[in-house]
Amino acid sequence: MIETMSKVAFHTLGCKLNFSETSTIGQQFLKHGFSIVDEKEKADVFVINTCTVTENADRECRQIVRRALRNNPNSFIVVTGCYAQLRPDEMAKIDGVDAVLGSNEKFNLFSYLENFEKKELSCIYPPRRIYVSPTENLDSFNPSYSSDADSRTRAFFKIQDGCDYKCSFCTIPLARGKSRSASPEEVISEFKQLLKAGYKEIILTGVNVGDYGSTLFRDHEYNLYSLLKMMLKVDGDYRIRISSIEPNLLTDEILDLTANDERMCNHFHIPLQSGSKDILKFMQRRYKVEDYEKLIYKANNRITDLGIGVDVIVGFPGEMEENFLETYNFLKDLPISYLHVFTYSERPETKAIEMANAVDPIERKRRSNMLRILSEKKKHEFYQKMVGKELTILFEHEDRNGMMKGFSSNYVRVKHSFDQELINKFVKVKIKEVDENICTTENISINELINIQAG
Repeated sequence: MIETMSKVAFHTLGCKLNFSETSTIGQQFLKHGFSIVDEKEKADVFVINTCTVTENADRECRQIVRRALRNNPNSFIVVTGCYAQLRPDEMAKIDGVDAVLGSNEKFNLFSYLENFEKKELSCIYPPRRIYVSPTENLDSFNPSYSSDADSRTRAFFKIQDGCDYKCSFCTIPLARGKSRSASPEEVISEFKQLLKAGYKEIILTGVNVGDYGSTLFRDHEYNLYSLLKMMLKVDGDYRIRISSIEPNLLTDEILDLTANDERMCNHFHIPLQSGSKDILKFMQRRYKVEDYEKLIYKANNRITDLGIGVDVIVGFPGEMEENFLETYNFLKDLPISYLHVFTYSERPETKAIEMANAVDPIERKRRSNMLRILSEKKKHEFYQKMVGKELTILFEHEDRNGMMKGFSSNYVRVKHSFDQELINKFVKVKIKEVDENICTTENISINELINIQAG
């Protein structure tokens, strides 16, 4: 049956790590003679990679399945990922779903699915994988990477998986198991292949990237800092970005390395979750508000034009108005660049779901909107500080109405008149002005680019 099928489409929910892993799943299909098509096209197989963080994951998955079956009623629907790991029975009950695979099984999909014929009932692989043993067989590591959209400029490279932290709101440790890492040798080998393939920005991803090496290499001094030093010994025209790092794991060594090597992006995404000491304690985070504040100022003092993104959750159980205002005012006064705002939603098998004083959903939305507006102000202020400065931009290939876009090292979004010669090159430009949520640059010709590179 496989021989007669040729097209597979994917829909990925959640974080950059999920996108990286979807790319690895796609490689399996390519090796078996499939071509990968856009999810809007007709496909013989449709794979949905789910996320446990996504709100209303069950409803969202149903909508995606219905949409896929409208395009092709005979598509074989596979659901996998974190939500499928935690709630396989719920996923299997969705009309049209043919197979549900756990977190490990998705990396060996063709061992479980020998043909893709639709049947009346869906199958769960492994059978009855439910919360009774949520971390069963979740100790292996599967390196993966994906490109940013369909470009060959930025690659999301997974070097770590799982998490040993016990945050009271989070189901990721249940869905992905204990913290584990790729070996340094694996990372360096894959890193070199990514550079050889033409990628210029490598974004290190994982569930808890800063925890790299902490469990797998207890007898050795491997950690994220030592890995970064090894990577930076590799010759090439590239830069390295850390996707996200916990504040307690962002060490002075990493700060100094970032300050002293321009191949390290001067940008960090550092989760906070709450600026209220009481709520932070209920969340079971591994730092205090004052520790976070000291880190932000220290990082800004050491690294020029540092961009800092922050994760924050609003509406956590017990978050009174004064607690929320503590968070709001804390973030308002902090020298950061932007926020990723998450509205708290109840997750089964977490401590938080049993906590008293739930916040009304309407109030959660109001607080979320306040922080999103604050985020826009923060970003605009940060972008304004870049006006008149020279930033190094990695331009992408896409031509949108005669314009092309790219990111600076400190994660400033920039647009420039389209020029084929600038694609996937590091280009120094002077920031001219801020146009809504993007910076514009002074024009640069290809001759100027050649002179810059020669210099």
